[in-house]
Amino acid sequence: MSQDIYVVIEHLQGQVSDISYTMLAGARELSQATGGKVIAVLLGHNAKDLAEDFAADQILYLDHELLAEFTSDAYQKALADLISKDQPRAVLFGNTSIGADVASVLSMRLGLPLVSSCRSFTEEGKFVSQICGGKIMAEGELPSPIALVTMAPGGYQPDQGRSVDSPPVTESTVPALEALRVTLSKYIEPESTDVDISKEPLLIAVGRGIQNKDNIELADALAQAIGGVVCGSRPVIDQGWLSTSRLVGKSGKQVKLKIYFAMGISGAPEHTEAITQSDTIIAVNTDPKAPIFDIAKYGIQMDLFELVEVLTEHLKAKV
Repeated sequence: MSQDIYVVIEHLQGQVSDISYTMLAGARELSQATGGKVIAVLLGHNAKDLAEDFAADQILYLDHELLAEFTSDAYQKALADLISKDQPRAVLFGNTSIGADVASVLSMRLGLPLVSSCRSFTEEGKFVSQICGGKIMAEGELPSPIALVTMAPGGYQPDQGRSVDSPPVTESTVPALEALRVTLSKYIEPESTDVDISKEPLLIAVGRGIQNKDNIELADALAQAIGGVVCGSRPVIDQGWLSTSRLVGKSGKQVKLKIYFAMGISGAPEHTEAITQSDTIIAVNTDPKAPIFDIAKYGIQMDLFELVEVLTEHLKAKV
């Protein structure tokens, strides 16, 4: 068994996801404790060009036409073979629908421990994971001999996982991938005539604290006064108060913007992992222990209704 840290690169339709770079940054810190190398594992077909800026010591490239797009079966078979042969100290996956799908099945298939929702690693090589909706950070020893880990954003910045130098690429053998239970037919992109919140520089985000649909008008008024767009967390979308195109979170849009103004949002991991790359997060919540305050640059503990109308009028007066 080696002390190397493997990072399974997540990409979709030719784009490497930010969580891949976050994992590479975390792997670098963990490797300093284990004494091993950081190995980026890239699965795909004619996809070597994706590996130009990985901050890794080496890239293992698994090329196969059935790996051209993500399918759980193909990834599981290819990675089970690789992990069994190489015996790395840890294998990092994104704490995403893709990463959780593959890691959970590999844990069962290979009989390996799985650490979920890891945000960072300590200098001693311990993992730090978020539990209880992100309100508690749990620290523990990394299980041995091989640990599977799903990593959530927030502990490292994606830029920490990028490099100007291309690491060496080694092609790894791919096992037989025939008889897959599920294969990709095609991508279907949803039609949308609404605004693309992922391209907006400023968002006014509302959560359960907005109480009812009629109060969305208060957020709209503030957005118009400040030059932003209204979006929401999962409870607001599930109620039908905003369209699904306005959802920010794990199952919605990831956003990187100048200002994210969160009103009445507690800050569950499924939401916060989608906003951590924003320049400035401002939070308003009545609960002083709300996890949103852990990532906010500015925060105020108060009822949003005591603030929003006053702030809107003040902004209008400044125009």
